[in-house]
Amino acid sequence: MKERDELTYSIIGAAMSVHKELGCGFLEAVYQEALSIELTHAGIPHLREVELPIQYRSQILSTVYRADFVCFDSVIVELKATDGLNSRDEAQLLNT
Repeated sequence: MKERDELTYSIIGAAMSVHKELGCGFLEAVYQEALSIELTHAGIPHLREVELPIQYRSQILSTVYRADFVCFDSVIVELKATDGLNSRDEAQLLNT
């Protein structure tokens, strides 16, 4: 398994543990707090609500993108508390 796969596998495992414990029906903020606890418990380095710059035509915009988590200094994690992803959610994920 590649290094990136091992990293994402561990993050997905933590997210699955949260889902198994809490189930569905909560707001995203609840899952975000629980996932932070689970990531810490699993020894996964992470930062919450990370502001990332957006560049347009070689200029940094004053508006930033706020990632729910950045794990291992390289993996962006976006949480969605929904029954399914819509086209806006998919666009957000593709643009990160």
